[in-house]
Amino acid sequence: MQVILLERVAKLGQMGQVVDVKPGYARNYLLPQKKALTASKANIAAFEAQKAQLEVRNLETKKEAEALAEQLNGQQFVVIRAASDAGSLYGSVTTRDAADAATEAGFTVDRKQVVLTAPIKDLGLHDVLVVLHPEVTATVQLNVARSPEEAEIQASGKSIQELAAEEEAAGDFEVSQLFDDLGSAASDEEDSE
Repeated sequence: MQVILLERVAKLGQMGQVVDVKPGYARNYLLPQKKALTASKANIAAFEAQKAQLEVRNLETKKEAEALAEQLNGQQFVVIRAASDAGSLYGSVTTRDAADAATEAGFTVDRKQVVLTAPIKDLGLHDVLVVLHPEVTATVQLNVARSPEEAEIQASGKSIQELAAEEEAAGDFEVSQLFDDLGSAASDEEDSE
């Protein structure tokens, strides 16, 4: 099925191009989202008449998206989730969670704009891509933690697993010191006899 693209579509083409797509993709995605028109002679003529207006509207939305991308790039959002001691989440962080965290911080982000490269299933800092316009993207960081205190620790650069290992090492050191003190007390008693 041939369609005329009304905006740039990733991995498909630029605005104004006539491209061949599968009928289901056109019917279920491109046409309902108003990203394309069927390529009939009447629609091609109508597109040519509206081309200037569509290009102006595209430039305006691109400028707005670039302004938002400047503010959004590098932002860090905290997502609090329940997790095991090993740092594995009970569930996962979704695009909706990322969009909600950004919205709470005062940005207008829809879950459809958030792109996760891999499922987020553990605690830590995760980079997430936000597609604000077909030509404009921003990268934000999700700080997934069990509590706001853990989020602050992770933001400073330490992982929860490193902190747990340090605490365990400190505990082992205290226990070994205790045994050393008991051993020296026993040797003091033997020396006094």
